[in-house]
Amino acid sequence: MGWMTCRICAILLAAGSLDADDGLRPLEILNGGIPRWMRFDGEYRARFEDQENMLWRTANSDRYLLNRVRFGLTLRPGKWVTFYGQAQDARVFFPRKLAHGPPLQDTLDLRQAWVQLGGEDKFPLQLRVGRQELIFGEERMVGASNWGNISRTFQAVKLTVRAERLGGLKLDTFASTVVVPREGAWDGSLPGDNLHGAYAVFERLLGHGTVEPYFYWRLSPVAVKDTGSLGLRVTKFFGPRWYASSDTVLQRGTTGGRNVEAWAAYWRVRHTLSERRWKPTVTADVNMSSGDGDPSDGRFETFDVLYPTPHDKYGLADQVGWKNIRHFGGIVEVTPRRSWSLQAKFHTWWLGSARDGLYAPGGALVLRDPLGASGRHVGEEIDVQFIWRPTKDMEASGGAGHMWNGEFLKRMTPGRSYTFYYLSLTRKL
Repeated sequence: MGWMTCRICAILLAAGSLDADDGLRPLEILNGGIPRWMRFDGEYRARFEDQENMLWRTANSDRYLLNRVRFGLTLRPGKWVTFYGQAQDARVFFPRKLAHGPPLQDTLDLRQAWVQLGGEDKFPLQLRVGRQELIFGEERMVGASNWGNISRTFQAVKLTVRAERLGGLKLDTFASTVVVPREGAWDGSLPGDNLHGAYAVFERLLGHGTVEPYFYWRLSPVAVKDTGSLGLRVTKFFGPRWYASSDTVLQRGTTGGRNVEAWAAYWRVRHTLSERRWKPTVTADVNMSSGDGDPSDGRFETFDVLYPTPHDKYGLADQVGWKNIRHFGGIVEVTPRRSWSLQAKFHTWWLGSARDGLYAPGGALVLRDPLGASGRHVGEEIDVQFIWRPTKDMEASGGAGHMWNGEFLKRMTPGRSYTFYYLSLTRKL
């Protein structure tokens, strides 16, 4: 991978050699000398990435270093009120093809700024107003997308209600608009693009597992009608998530004058051989979502993933999203030591509808054959990954994913196999 790759790896390894057990972190020392109602927090992350044959094209590769620093300040002048602000500086170094801008770069900006009325988790009511993260369930539809160098926040009002006697209920209701990163300018939002919803978690409703019913309502002015003019998109999502192992989502509404009739689902089976050495865990995943097989029938059937955290849910290389897809995956994980985890993964994908397209993890359309003559088999992927947590304040990880093209990609692209490598270090400051 060249001298630059070696140099970047050396930087990461040198940073990781700063063992947090040698002493207190800098912000811990700072917090020890200031009043208890004031607390600083921070995080540093560096990640090297190498993408070979992007968009399955020859001589279309890039490697670069992602660098992200966060500093936060919490002010708690009283038991019932909390102020929080967080600055973030996210940059990309050494890219040859990718841009110095979103989604890789957003230099110094205000990531979070909110006020919360209500105390910690034991209080039955909390109201949080301002720029904040929204994280629900596994973040398949609404999350912070923290793998991204910039990640995601919302301008939101969120009310949290807790009722232990009602099956350990925690109910979040919110009204929000997503924050749009802008390099060299203040991050803002898209007028009229709003997401509202309610997400409930019953920890003890049925035995020992959790049940998480939810409802999302999105209004957006950016949908395009068949005539090519701008229209209004109003969509509603209903989903019960069971025991963190299955989810079924129904999507209804209108977009650009067409009725929305879409769905998505996933199922997971996991088993750990706790009596065996290294405690091997075997996981099987199935992810399915609808596509639009006939754009002229007055129905819009391509599932909308909203604002997901999709990394490594459908492949480590992040080339396939939860739209118009049939995904089957298997994972084998072992833990040689408490701080070490090793994983091997296999994925295969098929289009739900041959006339609809292949979509990226964030939801953007990548390729489409409107005639449906290029087949449905997208391809397969094999991944290997390690995760090392030497202390509670530091995590190092690395991995590689290689994707073999199926019939669809061979016909729609030059057909080069895509490969992704990464090496990452995250440390609290």
